[in-house]
Amino acid sequence: MRLQLDIALAHLRMRKRQSIVSLLGVSLGVGFFIAIAAMMQGFQQYFVAKIIDVSPHIIMKDEFREPPRQAVMQTYPGGAVRLEGVKPEDEPRGIKNGKAKVAELSRLPGVKVSAVLNGQVILRYGSKDVSANLVGIDPQHERLVSRIEDDLISGQLDDLYGTANGLILGEGLAAKLGARRGDTLTALSTAGAVLKMKVVGVFNTGITTLDNIQAYALLKKAQVLQNRVNVINEIRLRLDDVSQAEPLARRIEQRFAYRTESWEESNRNVLGIFVIQNGIMYSTTGAILIVAAFGIFNIISTVVMEKTRDIAILKSLGLTHRDIEIIFLLEGLLVGVVGTLLGWLVGYGLTEVLASIRFEIEGFVRTEGFRLNYSFGNYLFAGAMAVLAAAFAAFLPARKAARLDPVDIIRGAA
Repeated sequence: MRLQLDIALAHLRMRKRQSIVSLLGVSLGVGFFIAIAAMMQGFQQYFVAKIIDVSPHIIMKDEFREPPRQAVMQTYPGGAVRLEGVKPEDEPRGIKNGKAKVAELSRLPGVKVSAVLNGQVILRYGSKDVSANLVGIDPQHERLVSRIEDDLISGQLDDLYGTANGLILGEGLAAKLGARRGDTLTALSTAGAVLKMKVVGVFNTGITTLDNIQAYALLKKAQVLQNRVNVINEIRLRLDDVSQAEPLARRIEQRFAYRTESWEESNRNVLGIFVIQNGIMYSTTGAILIVAAFGIFNIISTVVMEKTRDIAILKSLGLTHRDIEIIFLLEGLLVGVVGTLLGWLVGYGLTEVLASIRFEIEGFVRTEGFRLNYSFGNYLFAGAMAVLAAAFAAFLPARKAARLDPVDIIRGAA
C-alpha cells in the first residue's frame, strides 16, 4: 500500500494546478453546505421551538372538518334525487358539553388542558380603533398549556384576577394602540357589547402574528363581552411528549367529531416551505460537489492517458490489476479527504462569520441575527458526500487503467 500511495502522490504533485482547483471545489462544496445547513436548520429549529413553546400542542375547535350532511342525503345516500338550496340549521357556535369534554381530556396521561373563548373585538384607545383577537382564559389552567406567563414583559398573569376587567396585550398590539400598562381601553364586540378594560400586562412571544393581534382576559369577562355566557369555542392541550400530538389529535377528533388540529397541522404551510428550503440547500451544494467530482475525473483520466507506458512498466514489474486500480482510486480519495478537511475549516469559518452578523428582522417571527445550528452531523454528512463523490469520480478512470494490457502498450510505443 505504501508504494501505491507514493505513486498516487507523485501523480497529484505532477499536476499541481488541477489538483488545487479540485481541492478548492471539494472544500468549497463542503464548507458552503456546513454554513448553509447551520443557518437553515438553526432557523427551522428556532421556529419550531417557538411554535411548540408559545402555542398549545393540540387545539379542539367548535367546528367540523366536513359540513354536516343534509337529512335527505343521509337517508338516500347516492340517490338519483338531490336536494339543493337548503339553508343549514342556524345553531349557536361553541363546543357542546365543554366542561365534560375538558374533564375527560384532563384524565389522559401526560396531558394538560385549558378551555378558552376566542372572539374578535375592536379595542379603542383615544381616537385609535384596532381589531384584536381576544382570548378568554382561566390563568390557572392557561399557564399549563402555554408560555404566556414567561413571555410577559410587563405585569403578571394573576393580575387578571386582581383587576376588574383586566386585559393583557401583545406588544405589537399595544404599540398600535399607543397604550401601556395601567391605561383604560374600550372593548367593542361583534355582539354589540361594550366594556371598559384596564391594561394589566404586555407580552412578547417573538411571533409577530400573535404579538400584533392577541389579547387576553378572564374567561368570564370574554364570555360577557361576546354575549356567550358559559360558552367555550376552543380546548387547548399541551403534551409532555410533543411527538404524540398528531396521533392524539386524530384520536380526539374521532372521539368527539370536532375539528382537532395538532401544531404540525396548524403550521403545515410553513413546515412545507422548510422542505423546499432543504431541497434548495442540498441541490446547490450537491451541484458544487458534482463540479468538483468532474475536476477529479478529468485529472485522473488525463494521468491515465499520459502514464500508459508507466502503467505497463509497473505491471511488468509485478503489480497486479488490483494494485493499479488502487493507485488511481487513492488519488481521488486523497483529493476528497484533504478537500473535506479544508472544507470543515471553511465551513466553521463561514458559520462564525454568520454568527457575528447582527440585525433585527420582523416577519412571521422576530429574531436578531442568524439562528445557527452547530451540528457535527452536518460535518460528517458533508465529508461523507465529498469522499463518495471523489471516489466515484476516480473509479471509472482507475478501472480503465487497471484493464490496460502492458503488451499492447509496449507494441504501440514501438
